[in-house]
Amino acid sequence: MSGKFASDDIVMALKAAAEPTRLRILLLLAAGELSVKDLTVILGQSQPRISRHLKLLAEAGLVERFREGSWAYFHVSDRAAGGRLALDILSLVDANDHTVARDRTRAEALKREREAAAQAYFQTHAADWDRIRALHIAEQNVEAAIVDALGPGPFDLLVDLGTGTGRILELLADRYERGIGFDLNNAMLAYARSNLSRANLSRTQVRHGDIYALSLPDGVADAVVMHQVLHFLSDPVPAIREAARVLAPGGRLLIVDFAPHDLEFLREEHAHDRLGFSPEQVEGWLRDVDLKPALQRDLAPGPDAGPQTLTVSLWLAERPAEAVTQKNPARTRALEETP
Repeated sequence: MSGKFASDDIVMALKAAAEPTRLRILLLLAAGELSVKDLTVILGQSQPRISRHLKLLAEAGLVERFREGSWAYFHVSDRAAGGRLALDILSLVDANDHTVARDRTRAEALKREREAAAQAYFQTHAADWDRIRALHIAEQNVEAAIVDALGPGPFDLLVDLGTGTGRILELLADRYERGIGFDLNNAMLAYARSNLSRANLSRTQVRHGDIYALSLPDGVADAVVMHQVLHFLSDPVPAIREAARVLAPGGRLLIVDFAPHDLEFLREEHAHDRLGFSPEQVEGWLRDVDLKPALQRDLAPGPDAGPQTLTVSLWLAERPAEAVTQKNPARTRALEETP
C-alpha cells in the first residue's frame, strides 16, 4: 500500500468500493475526470442511482468532486490519501475483465464523440476563429501578457499545441529559432499555413497531430504553449502530461485559458467542454507531471465590459534543469529535422 491509513478509514473505503457499480465507477474515474452525465451514458444507469454511488464514494474520501457551472466532475486523485487507497484497491482488478473492458471501450467512445463534435465546430468556424475569441477581454491585452509571461527566450524549439490559426507562432516569432504548431483539424491547419506564409515565417511549421500523442521525442522543446485549448478537452490531464513529456530540462510551459465561469451556452454553441479552471486545479495538474508552477495571472475584464466577458488566466510552469546538462541526441535530431 502507498502509505499508512487508519483502520476506520480503510474499513469505510472498502465498504464504499465493495459494490459492483461503485467499483466500476472508481475504475473509470481513475482513468480520467467524468461528469455524472458521462457515467450514466457509460454505465447505462439512472442519474439518481449514479449520484448516490458517487456520494458514498466521496464521503469515503475515494473520489474528489468539483463543480463547473451546473455540471459536477469527479476523479480519483493520487494527491489525496483516499485517492491513493482507491488506486491500491483498483490495482487488484483484472484489466481484461469483460465488464471492465466494456466500460473502458464505452468511455473511449464517448470521449471520441465529444472531440469529434469539437472538430466539427472548428471545421465550421476556421475562417473566423480569431473573431470568436472576442468572447474574452481584448486580444491585444492577452497577447501582451503571453509575451511577458513566456519571457525573451531565445528558444531553440517552441511548440504550439492546438495551434488553430497559427497566431501564437506568429506572435512569438522573434523568440524562437524554430516553431512547430500541432492541430487535428485540417481546415485550421490550412488557415494557419496561409497566415504564416503571408507573414514570411519560414522557420515555422504546422503539422496534423494529436496533442495527446505528439510525434516528438521526449525533452525536445524549450517552450510549449497551450492557448485556449484545455476548455475544449473532456480530460485536460493527458494533454498536459504530453506537453510536459516533450519539454526539455529548464523548459517552460505556458497555459492560457478561462477562469471559472457560468456561461452554460458555451457548451452547446461553442463546443466548450469545460467552463474554465481554477488556479489550484491547474497548478495541481502541473505538479503532478513534475513541473514547477512559476506564475499565475488573471486578466479580468474592465468595468465597461459586458456581462458575458470572460476572465483569461495564465499559468507558467518550468521543468527543473538537470544538474549536469548532457547532449540529447533525440533533441538534436528533432531540431535538425524541423524546417
